[in-house]
Amino acid sequence: MRAHHWIATGPNGIADFQFVESEVAEPGPGEVTITVQASGVNPADLKHPGRATVFPVSIGYEVAGTITALGPETEIASGGGAIGDAVLAFRVTGGWASILTVPADTVFARPQNLGAAQAANLLLVATTAADLLRVAKVESGETVVVFGASGSVGVSLLQIARSRGIRVVGVCSANRVDEVARFGGVAIERGQAPSELAERIALAAADPIAAVFDASGRDDDIAAALAVAGNHDRMVTIVGTDVAKDAGFQFIGGVAPENAAYRASVRAELIDMAARGDLVVPVSETFVLRQALDALDLVSSGRAGGKVALVPDSNDV
Repeated sequence: MRAHHWIATGPNGIADFQFVESEVAEPGPGEVTITVQASGVNPADLKHPGRATVFPVSIGYEVAGTITALGPETEIASGGGAIGDAVLAFRVTGGWASILTVPADTVFARPQNLGAAQAANLLLVATTAADLLRVAKVESGETVVVFGASGSVGVSLLQIARSRGIRVVGVCSANRVDEVARFGGVAIERGQAPSELAERIALAAADPIAAVFDASGRDDDIAAALAVAGNHDRMVTIVGTDVAKDAGFQFIGGVAPENAAYRASVRAELIDMAARGDLVVPVSETFVLRQALDALDLVSSGRAGGKVALVPDSNDV
């Protein structure tokens, strides 16, 4: 069985990305083959090859599709599994593909209320958001501030926080205020000096601010964050700019063993939230698999306004 997929042949960004065709490995014990209906697109898809030392590197961390084959005596992570079952998978290698074989412990039954594009974009951002709350040790009843609250990680954090009784003040651009409010946040529009923004945040928070999260990477957001943070031990960034690190933000990513282990452990909980309708994945646009570079360009621009998915067409299978 042959399929199309994307690889990086070197560390130089999209200049090294190639769309290729190759044979799909038959699933062995503990493996599952998935016919992909949608693949998630994330900034990490571009960053990953830049950290690699061995090439080619297969691109893509998460997919949704149907089971095509299972290895001998194999069950998926949520139990059972049969050919034709609708599933999602994270964290995989090579998700930008029309068909792929993955470890069974990355595969979960897909909730019926989730379309393929939503399911393929659920877990990378949601596990990141949950990890932010864990690292900062946020508890029910506390108030936190999120810079970049209308982005994909921010929207997931808003919903997870709401389910845990955590109040969120979310900083965003003017055209995204309604999105933050939609998911339970107290929206604060940026666009003024950091000191003035900090005053507005403090007024909106009313209560002491327990933790501050940076999901935007903007220097002016970091300046405002320093003005409102009551406890510098609870400032966490997922962007990891030099400005954020110099300001004392703790940087977390999905590669460190502790973070990776936690994100793996929380997948089932987050899928259950999505099945109940408590964790929504706004999808703004889909591209055919061959247009992956256009999709990545949109995501990297910060103008997507929601998640972006890749969809194989009949020529890719």
